[in-house]
Order: sequence, then C-alpha cells, then structure tokens
Amino acid sequence: MLSLFRRGRRINVGGGGVHVLGRRSVFIDTETTPNPHSMKFLPGTTILPETSGTGMYFQKHELKDLARSPLAKSLFSVSGVKGVFLGRDFITITKEQDEAWSALKPQLFSKMLDFLSEGKPSVLPLGGSGQGGEHVSDTAILDTDDEVVATIKELLETRVRPAVQDDGGDIFYEGFDPVTGLVKVRLAGSCVGCPSSSVTLRNGVENMLMHYIPEVKGIEEVNSDTGEQEKALSFTPQDVKSSEFVP
Repeated sequence: MLSLFRRGRRINVGGGGVHVLGRRSVFIDTETTPNPHSMKFLPGTTILPETSGTGMYFQKHELKDLARSPLAKSLFSVSGVKGVFLGRDFITITKEQDEAWSALKPQLFSKMLDFLSEGKPSVLPLGGSGQGGEHVSDTAILDTDDEVVATIKELLETRVRPAVQDDGGDIFYEGFDPVTGLVKVRLAGSCVGCPSSSVTLRNGVENMLMHYIPEVKGIEEVNSDTGEQEKALSFTPQDVKSSEFVP
C-alpha cells in the first residue's frame, strides 16, 4: 500500500510510502523475497554508510548490537518484527510467522518515514557517538590471508553477495578450515529461515567455490540465532543442479 503524507492527511493509493518534506519527497517501495516472512523496503536513499560494511543484521534479543542502530530499534518497536537487516540502500524486515504483512506494513512505513524525515544516522559509529573507527568488512582481504582465503572472500563479495542482496539478504564469511576444507558462512536478512536458503548454499555457493578453489570441500552455516554451526553441506556429483551462481 502506498501512503501519501501531506499536510497531516494520509491518502492510501497503492504500493509503497511517500513522505513530503518541503520540496523533497521520500518514497519507499517494497519487494517480496523468496522468504514469505521477509520483505524488502527500498527508500531510494542510502541506509547504511560504507564505513559500516555491506550489511548489518539485528535481532530483537541482541540488545548490545541493537543499541548501535536507532533505526533498527525504532522498527523493533512494531509488534511482530523478528529481524531487521540494513543494506546499503534497503531495509529487510523479517516478521513473526503468525503476523500479517497487511497489518505490519502501514506501521513500518510510518516508522521508516518518520526516521528518514529527521535525518538521523541509521547506525552509530563503533564505540558510540565519539571516536569509533571504521567497520572492517568480512570479505576485506587482510595481509594475513593466504591465497585460498583471499579467493574465497573475493568470490563471496563479487559473485555471491550481489545476488543474495537482490533478494533482501546477505551472506557473511566466518572462516575457513584448511584441514576439513569447510568454508563457514552466516546468513542474514531474508536468507534466515528461508526454505530455499539451503538449496542456494548447496547448489549455488558451494558449487561455485568448489569449482574455482579445489581446497574447498563444502560449506558450513553458522546459525545466526545461536552462533552454533549447522550440519556441514557435503558435495556429491549427483547433487549438482542448475543455479543462478553458474561458474
């Protein structure tokens, strides 16, 4: 539903939300995602600054992390919101399964429009409002990274992340075990709890990494809710299927 706010009146006219600020208008569009419980909101402006990385995922019980984002904190005040993912130019909201988008969307539009109209930063610098330093991306190639790790990071950043973020989610590099050959990753946004995420990991991401990097034997997902590791995805020739991540 599109909500047009003008001189205190609200006119419902169809798909997203518009907020008029003097001569400026903030329009928020929405897109569905492969996860029926997640929706992507696009306000047409920068949400997450480059200094904060490629994306930040917040869950309601993570109070320490939540304190870093006034925007996420505001969105969590809407009953039924389970997760908030902030991308460079979008916001993904994950709702509780028993909640209806028809009831949540008007409230979320209102929170987003009010926040954007105030011009507040969506996230605070590391260390609070004072000197905090910049966020180091999970796929930033470090001096200590060997060739295998550097290649894994490059492929995740250039080949995987853009496609995943198009669907309102993200994938974060968590480590590589050279003994087992397993790459550890963590999913965020619409990917969390999505029925197709395991298929994407196995038939897309894992396939591609193993194609380009012989040392990689599989992918191990780190659970976003508990920090525990899910069962490692294993590769067998019969598992290979077509995927949007074609080597």
